[in-house]
Amino acid sequence: MKKTILIFVMLTLFLASAIFAQQGTNVPSEMYYVNLTIEKIYPYHLGYIVVYRSGLFQTYQTYIPREWFQGVANRGEVVNLRRGSREWPSMTVYYSRGEFSHVKLRLRDRSHQTWGLVRPGVNMDEYFDNIDELRLEF
Repeated sequence: MKKTILIFVMLTLFLASAIFAQQGTNVPSEMYYVNLTIEKIYPYHLGYIVVYRSGLFQTYQTYIPREWFQGVANRGEVVNLRRGSREWPSMTVYYSRGEFSHVKLRLRDRSHQTWGLVRPGVNMDEYFDNIDELRLEF
């Protein structure tokens, strides 16, 4: 009789923990991300001009201010990919509660074909004015 009660209690505890564990997984995450392939990245004195691929054939352009990569409350991070790695440069944009949180650029060294140069004399300053968040096109 004691064995039966012990088995019943153990089985009840096991099933109860499984039920509560499933309930916790149904809660949507407040943080999510979008990972995009970088086609070209142009360094500029005010930040980066990033041409990224969305879908199969569409490319779009975005501007990321340099100050996002500096200071304590930075909103950007550059990760240098290992030499010899087969990983293609990418941009991961993180959102918290549906709003832009931060961006991470995974880049190759400057000799890689994804790096470009802004032509001398071209003024891109206006595109970096008052950027509060990264807006992506799809």
